[in-house]
Amino acid sequence: MIEFQDLHKAFGAKPVLAGLTLEVRDRETLVIIGYSGSGKSVALKHIVGLLHPDAGDVIVDGRAVSTLDGPALTALRREIGFVFQFAALFDSMTVADNVALGLRRRGLAEAEIAERVREALALVDLTGTDERYPAELSGGMRKRVGIARAIALRPRYVLYDEPTTGLDPVTSAVMDRLMVRTREHLGATGVVVTHDMRSAYTVGDRIAMLYEGRIRQVGTVAEIQASEDPVVRQFIEGRPA
Repeated sequence: MIEFQDLHKAFGAKPVLAGLTLEVRDRETLVIIGYSGSGKSVALKHIVGLLHPDAGDVIVDGRAVSTLDGPALTALRREIGFVFQFAALFDSMTVADNVALGLRRRGLAEAEIAERVREALALVDLTGTDERYPAELSGGMRKRVGIARAIALRPRYVLYDEPTTGLDPVTSAVMDRLMVRTREHLGATGVVVTHDMRSAYTVGDRIAMLYEGRIRQVGTVAEIQASEDPVVRQFIEGRPA
């Protein structure tokens, strides 16, 4: 389980998180929505220790992330797959080598690496792209390679940072389907950061809205869709202020 406990983070004089408290339950997919700049990605980065909180903490399976030393933080990160907004692939490496990168760092045998790469690429419908390079792929395909790289590690948690940003509606729907398939295949707990409500409704078990550094409302898809909170309604309906 992942718990945000009264998490605070500011950059200079600008507070971004101002007491974020939220629980991510085992084996669910929790979607965090909110306006651009509301701190969604900042919250995500605290889970893997990429940012250090000013106050409060994130607790992952009983471990306070900010207190972990190097080896303990490395051990935690082995349990977490992170799908970055822009895929973050290495252009000089083939698709297969990008997917295999984390596996090689773990010292797995090449035969097992090859099998996991094959399995991960098949899961995201990219069989046969092994020897291609990121520049030869569409934006949607690059994002799917990013998912393959994450799931090849067989993580306990998968974090998605704006997975459908910049994609056309059809490709976005493909990404949604892959996120659902990944959850079913791995049984992993997922945290998805997005401002795409169609995607949020499709992949989320629960949705939490981050507003002014705190959780404004959290609930099932049906509960969020039926919300009477004016801030939540304005956001999910896409109405200007």
